[in-house]
Amino acid sequence: MLSGSWDNSVKLWDVVSGRQLRTFTGHSDAVNSVAFSPDGCTVLSGSEDNTVRLWDVASGRELRTFTGHSDAVNSVAFSPDGRTVLSGSYDTVSLWDVASGCELRTFAGHCDTVNSVAFSPDGRTVLSGSYDNTARLWDVASGCELRTFAGHSDAVDSVAFSPDGRTVLSGSHDNTVRLWDVASGCELRTFAGHSPAFSPDGRTVLLGSGSKARLWDVASGRELRTFTGHSFGVTSAAFSPDGRTAVSGSSDWTIKLWDIASGRELNTFKGDSRSVRSVAFSPDGRTALSYGGNKTIRLWDLASGRQLRAFGEVSSSVAFSPDGRTALLASEDGTLKLWDVASGQQIRTFVGHCGDVQSMTFLPDGCTALSGNDTVKLWDIASGQELKAFTELFDNYGTAVAFSPDGRSALSGSSDGTIKLWDLTSGRVLREFGRKVAYSPSFFLGTHNNPNIYSFAFSPDGRTVLSGSTDGTIKLWDVASGRELKTFMGHSGCVNSVAFSPDGCAAQSESDDRTIKLWDIASGCELVTFTCSADVTSVTFSPDGRTVLSGGTDGSVRLWDSVTGAERASMVGFKDDSWLTLTPEGFFDASSSEATRNLSIVRGLDVSPIDPAYEVLHRPDLVREKLAGDPDGKVKAATAELDLDKLWQQPRD
Repeated sequence: MLSGSWDNSVKLWDVVSGRQLRTFTGHSDAVNSVAFSPDGCTVLSGSEDNTVRLWDVASGRELRTFTGHSDAVNSVAFSPDGRTVLSGSYDTVSLWDVASGCELRTFAGHCDTVNSVAFSPDGRTVLSGSYDNTARLWDVASGCELRTFAGHSDAVDSVAFSPDGRTVLSGSHDNTVRLWDVASGCELRTFAGHSPAFSPDGRTVLLGSGSKARLWDVASGRELRTFTGHSFGVTSAAFSPDGRTAVSGSSDWTIKLWDIASGRELNTFKGDSRSVRSVAFSPDGRTALSYGGNKTIRLWDLASGRQLRAFGEVSSSVAFSPDGRTALLASEDGTLKLWDVASGQQIRTFVGHCGDVQSMTFLPDGCTALSGNDTVKLWDIASGQELKAFTELFDNYGTAVAFSPDGRSALSGSSDGTIKLWDLTSGRVLREFGRKVAYSPSFFLGTHNNPNIYSFAFSPDGRTVLSGSTDGTIKLWDVASGRELKTFMGHSGCVNSVAFSPDGCAAQSESDDRTIKLWDIASGCELVTFTCSADVTSVTFSPDGRTVLSGGTDGSVRLWDSVTGAERASMVGFKDDSWLTLTPEGFFDASSSEATRNLSIVRGLDVSPIDPAYEVLHRPDLVREKLAGDPDGKVKAATAELDLDKLWQQPRD
């Protein structure tokens, strides 16, 4: 089973076990539509990034990108013979040749965005549904419009042919699904609901209806069954090839598998909601904190990859004290909490902010701390009292805050594209970086080539500043003069995070393009790129600069070699406080046997539990070696001796 997501990925699931088999990554924006080829060997996806992509199911490799649309691709479909594909975008439907990637034809006639496309069973005609409230039938050979199905009072967001091709369904925002006769264009029946799907025999249709899916008899228009279980609206539905089961996708981030005969829920496939939002190294570099997955803060031992402690507190950012004995955690309710790292006990709560705290730091003496969102506050650590508040650091659309190494000044971002340097003693603006640009509300829609600054960082000596912007660039500024020194270009998406290496000679940046880049400050050259399998939400250098720590929307915390760009290991925590640490070679350590149930052996479309390979791959010693950089080559040697084919052939329950 396939699913497309707002996290820019396509996921392949094993229907029997509910396990995720593969993730196809490459789109730079949300995936709106997915489809299997008739032979099941390839997958098609359409995205908000204006492209259609073809993927190999067995390997997960991208085979081809179809480019030409000037707006988001809302729907894709394979022809019955698999040789051509359809895509629906702003006001056009395009036909593509799979072998060459060339656009063969455009079907133009809709006067608004095309939301859905479908091939007829014989491949000779095409159906499209649009925001212009109509569904239209097209001749594939000539590109001519054959018929318009008009009757909906709102946008048509889904269309489908019956298995015999004689009738079609159209689902609309007016909360009706209409059945049409293809030959005459007459409306035959109206059902209450949306997102329709025909059963393989054409006798029933499955519709979304609020948070429920409903099964209807086509001939009589009678409701046969209701499938209840989603907590939010059903957005899509589909039958299995044999018609015995169906799946429904929902805004609750789940996909449910249903038994048609009984209406029973057979399985639930949960999307990724464990995004790691923030990561931080301890001052000695031996441990790291991560926040995100299941709203839990986790303390990790970086030598073994083991989770030492879970704090279980909602937080938006984390910071260690200079001595590493305490950690400050910023909660989404605007409070800051001080924790003892060794015991995991909460020491103190700092109350005063309204809303999510974006940034915080301990001052060098460890006795005071700074935190910022719409205001910057100075706190006394011993008492928890607010010592000072700076309320003028932001306009209404301020985007980020960062503090100088000595804690005497702060940077703030503005919606006019400038960065302001503030004196934290007087509250006075010392300097302004950049040129003012008129504020545009399109920032909130994620528009690129936009001046908004998402992140800053001071160099270790406080003399220069890095800024990352929604236009995909990183800029280096001189603090004393306010002059722009250098622009680093290479990202294709918004830059969300920037940081200097501890020696100030290199910088790192993290972007929506799913890469982390390491830059040489002196030359402005890109040194290395870390390619990630999910969106990166937080990134930082280790104190010695040799390791990079990142958190992602897939719920993992990953350690990278800053010289080679190679991943050392990924660490994942779960709701029950269990955890897994996995090397790229497949060796792992786990908190318990329960945690290992989250691992699978995947070969092509076959999936099995980890059990046959447990004794071979459960190697905490090799995980430790990998985290150390494999200095003696033990991981490399063990990988060379692995015989995965032999493990795969062992009997499985």
